Amino acid sequence: MYEENGKQILKKSFMSLFNTTYDIIIVGGGHAGCEAALAGAKMGKKCLLVTMNMQTIAQMSCNPAMGGIAKGQIIREIDAMGGGSGIITDKTMIQFKMLNKSKGPAMWSPRAQNDRMRFAEEWRLMLERYENIDFWQDMVTELNINNNRVVGVKTMMGLNISAKTVILTNGTFLNGKIHIGEKNFMGGRSGERSSIGLSGQLQKIGFALGRMKTGTPPRIDGRSIDYSKMEEDNGDLITKNFSYLNEYTIKEQKPCFICHTNNKVHDMLSKSFEKSPMFQGRITAKGPRYCPSIEDKITRFKEKEKHQIFIEPEGWNTCEIYVNGFATSLPEETQYKALKLIPGLEKVKMFRPGYAIEYDYFPPTQLIHSLETRIVKNLYFAGQINGTTGYEEAACQGLMAGINASLSIDKKDPLIFKRNEAYIGVLIDDLITKGTEEPYRMFTSRAEFRIILRQDNADIRLTPIAEKLGLVNNKRKSILTEKLDYTNKLIQKIKSSSFSPEEVNQILVEKNESKISQKTKIEKILSRPKVNLNDLQNTTFFKKFFSEHGKNEEALEQFEINTKYKGYIEKEKINAEKLTRLENIKLPKNFKYEKILSISSEGRQKLKEAKPQTVGQASRISGVSPSDISVLLVHLGR
Repeated sequence: MYEENGKQILKKSFMSLFNTTYDIIIVGGGHAGCEAALAGAKMGKKCLLVTMNMQTIAQMSCNPAMGGIAKGQIIREIDAMGGGSGIITDKTMIQFKMLNKSKGPAMWSPRAQNDRMRFAEEWRLMLERYENIDFWQDMVTELNINNNRVVGVKTMMGLNISAKTVILTNGTFLNGKIHIGEKNFMGGRSGERSSIGLSGQLQKIGFALGRMKTGTPPRIDGRSIDYSKMEEDNGDLITKNFSYLNEYTIKEQKPCFICHTNNKVHDMLSKSFEKSPMFQGRITAKGPRYCPSIEDKITRFKEKEKHQIFIEPEGWNTCEIYVNGFATSLPEETQYKALKLIPGLEKVKMFRPGYAIEYDYFPPTQLIHSLETRIVKNLYFAGQINGTTGYEEAACQGLMAGINASLSIDKKDPLIFKRNEAYIGVLIDDLITKGTEEPYRMFTSRAEFRIILRQDNADIRLTPIAEKLGLVNNKRKSILTEKLDYTNKLIQKIKSSSFSPEEVNQILVEKNESKISQKTKIEKILSRPKVNLNDLQNTTFFKKFFSEHGKNEEALEQFEINTKYKGYIEKEKINAEKLTRLENIKLPKNFKYEKILSISSEGRQKLKEAKPQTVGQASRISGVSPSDISVLLVHLGR
């Protein structure tokens, strides 16, 4: 009797803490949850971030790195929209690289190694600076729903907390199960429990549910590594920032190292394949195709005698090392023995083993482009709950969910980026239109307009939009204005200026380019493939311009790219305009596709299931042919 009364008293005392209705409740404190809370707070909304562990907000659950191919572009877009990921990445960076520099600028992708502990700390401190963000450590076990509209959440402690909108960013925690060899146990991350209750409720009210898998490598003690047997892997000599604010500059960098597996390692791992949860069918969920486990690599690429391993430090002051390329769910003893067979790791000490994790996700075709669910109003999904993988993919979804939840509260139209406007738009459109049956990862190849979606121009593309929403401060606005003014002055000067043969012929000879015989426009010289802006900086024209206006490195880089790739950019813009015309043709919500018999039967079925909002979206649905779209346009009177 005492215990029962005690619980009632406890419940009442907690309830008094939440006697108000929040604008947004964010469930989960990972990368998606942090960006959602920040966006909501910046747009003036009262937010509550509910997480099961306040000490792991913005935890880097897998590798201690941000950015990479296409992912770096996403971080720059998040930053251009006033998000926090770029600033935190700059502040906690221990190494920087610009990937794909040997290719065209559409492929250039910034990547940073980060201090894991500082990254999480700085994110929490950033969020705590906003008075309209509250925090609560608890597990959300149920949504409170009234007339197909979410009105709040219920927690494991028995609290009912009211909200106008709810964003679920549960990561790998929904019924998460960890596998190490023949062992398996419930958990959302190493050392942390899984989240229960929500999946069952959502499935019960009509949501389709699936299972996905991901994995992580072991962590080892850097003090036990013989680095002399490995190849040192240093960052770029010239570093860049992820944030356009350029507030934090890395002054020194920490090296990574490269080593390789060998046949002895492969033989050791192979001996335990009968204990592998993947090979023995204990895991049936699909994992990320582009991040295979070491046992997958050995099986799929039997002809390879070695596989590359990156030894990545987890921070400035910790000795913990992330063994990138050695993801595994084999028994911990096998992992340890195999690691010791790698040159340089003969005396290795292991902090914790690698593992695989299965978790629930909800196929994203159940959302609309604002990331609001089709079944329950004012409920938004962001991150791995939608079937994506990666910090960056999660973060941009959180940002958009936070923005659109805020706009919904204000009874305004949602912000939806087209495929020619942002990588964020490509990612969300892919998820909503095509769905995913394996963890979705962003690549530059997924973006058909990647030459206009470069990492260097995200601020020009997106910051004016963020400004209208109140997401960016005056400093960011002035930086963009200065950059645009500088670029316009440079363009105007160059348009009316030429180089004489005496000024540039020596430079052209050195670059194996043909000489000029008369005065030639600067723009024409710069458009030559082998001639770079750096080669021309000591000419009279540029010396004078720099003395009058200084050097804006980002503006100069953009000007050079726009000059060299002018033809390609113009062509892509024309193609993008064609896409925009289709995107502007709206489709009625309850359109009767089944009645248009001249559309193929597969097309009718897919259109009926997907319920596209525009003709452009309809054209990207797998199984809907160009002729189906033509029929649809005729039917719409187009």
